[in-house]
Amino acid sequence: MGFPCEDVVVIREAEAAGEPAEITVSCPDKTGLGCDLCRVILFFGLSIVRGDVSTDGKWCYIVFWVVGRRGSSIRWGLLKKRLLGVCPAVTAASGLYAFYHRQQQEMLAMEQQPQVFLLKFCCFDRMGLLHDVTQVLCELELTIRRVKVSTTPDGRVMDLFFITDARELLHTKWRKDETCDQLRTALGESMMNCDIEPASAEIAAYLQASPFLPPPITEEMFILELPEELHSNSSNFSTKNLSVTVDNSLSRGHTLIQIICPDHKGILYDIMRTLKDYSIQISYGRFYSTQNGSCEVDLFVIQMDGKKIFDLNKQMSLCSRLRMELLRPLRVAVVSRGPDTELLVTNPVELSGKGRPLVFYDITLALKMLNIRIFLGGDRLHESKDWGLKLCLKAEIGRHVIGGREWEVYRILLNDDFDSAASKDKIVDSVTKMLMGWE
Repeated sequence: MGFPCEDVVVIREAEAAGEPAEITVSCPDKTGLGCDLCRVILFFGLSIVRGDVSTDGKWCYIVFWVVGRRGSSIRWGLLKKRLLGVCPAVTAASGLYAFYHRQQQEMLAMEQQPQVFLLKFCCFDRMGLLHDVTQVLCELELTIRRVKVSTTPDGRVMDLFFITDARELLHTKWRKDETCDQLRTALGESMMNCDIEPASAEIAAYLQASPFLPPPITEEMFILELPEELHSNSSNFSTKNLSVTVDNSLSRGHTLIQIICPDHKGILYDIMRTLKDYSIQISYGRFYSTQNGSCEVDLFVIQMDGKKIFDLNKQMSLCSRLRMELLRPLRVAVVSRGPDTELLVTNPVELSGKGRPLVFYDITLALKMLNIRIFLGGDRLHESKDWGLKLCLKAEIGRHVIGGREWEVYRILLNDDFDSAASKDKIVDSVTKMLMGWE
């Protein structure tokens, strides 16, 4: 007797406006499953307002209550398909359900990296162009791995998007045509050409994380753990309403992690990915977001060896890391790069190599809402081998290895007149609010 695939993930849409939808997942367990599910939910623009997790180490039962942005349209059928894609396989044998429980190292080694494609197109620049392109790619389930956006002195834009396809169909002609057609619809007559090709070995090597920091970036942006001397310094970190504690006295077999903190978009994802990186398994957990903007989290956890977290150094390191991830899951700054001004956003990458969803989408949306154009000047140029154009680099996504950890770094060169639309502080504030969901 088989286990129906549709019963692994069940979605009940909200019965009335303003009420949360309910997502239920029942499947074999694996380390990091909660993180993978939360990443998919975040990618679809949903916020988790309540959650319950229960597992015996072999089989898990998870319920998330989620809400979308006001006026947003959610593709529930596609969401279910993507959630099913991250659940371990379920088969039937002799009337019994078989499950495959992977150890952390095996899971990381076996995760297949999707094929990378290079999307190239050229068009004339306009306000909000980069966000409109990003929105099209997100709607098509194309994940942006890296970006090179440049301008020419006559106002043309050359975009190089290194992308992967969640549907794994970008090698087909119809999928390529669909992508280019959607871009032409969004950009109109300003789009001159579009091409999609598999990334060569040389390009794949180019995507590897670099150990070198770009000149305007300081290592202070890449701190992973909150220094002890700054725990109570509210002028540097807003720790006033944040509490992360570890307790081994309430359960015979589990360590209790209790978290009270301000809410932000993707908060449960930030908690889950931190535990995944530490190889911590959740046996039972409860998450609740209150109407006043705070969150309460109780997690009963064990290590990969099935034991509690007794090591005091590991407890301190885990708590410090959780505090930092809850305070600064993303870091935003506006810095000077010679005569130019640059917006920088950084965030840590999961040890599995997967990045945070929709970061570039939120950055470009915030700039569009501020009526800030991306740099249009052409006095600092370089030659494009593929297009035969003189280009000025204006936006880039890259990965760098800092402190033994991989980071995504978003760099956007702002137009010279940005200060007429908003000050540096306002840009940082607006981009941060968009990324954190504090709209």
